[in-house]
Amino acid sequence: MNRRDFLDRGWKAGFVMIGAAGMWTSWDMLRPLPGSGLGGVVKTVAPSEVPSDSPVYIRAAKSYLTRIDDEIVALWQRCPHLGCRVPWCESSGEFQCPCHGSRFNRAGEVRSGPSPRGLDRFAVTVVDEVVEVDTGMITEGFPLGTPETIDEPVQGAGCR
Repeated sequence: MNRRDFLDRGWKAGFVMIGAAGMWTSWDMLRPLPGSGLGGVVKTVAPSEVPSDSPVYIRAAKSYLTRIDDEIVALWQRCPHLGCRVPWCESSGEFQCPCHGSRFNRAGEVRSGPSPRGLDRFAVTVVDEVVEVDTGMITEGFPLGTPETIDEPVQGAGCR
């Protein structure tokens, strides 16, 4: 084998190995992780830890857990208007979007602002005394103008 053929084969083998390593690394980075984060089932807290007067924030599920008429509800933290994170305001007793001013009651129903509907909900099940939130099953919030299902007036000043 002459020098030119040897170098030609060496370069080709090197490119093949670099390409294979790149594909291997890309697959490890891009493959979905089983059952974690948004799009999967997230195990949260015991049902007894969900209060009936304020929500509990679950970071892994990007949602709030609250009780509405003895039913545990998971509300997505994302505002239906433009997708901002909507925090809970303790002083007013409602969710308040910091971006455009939409306000939602504890059940996630829209009270005011530009949001076209209430906060979206995730499916919730209780398995072995643990609340599981299925972030892959989203139910759209109630449309603007729907009467509120809970009678909780604003408690105080807002958080903005």
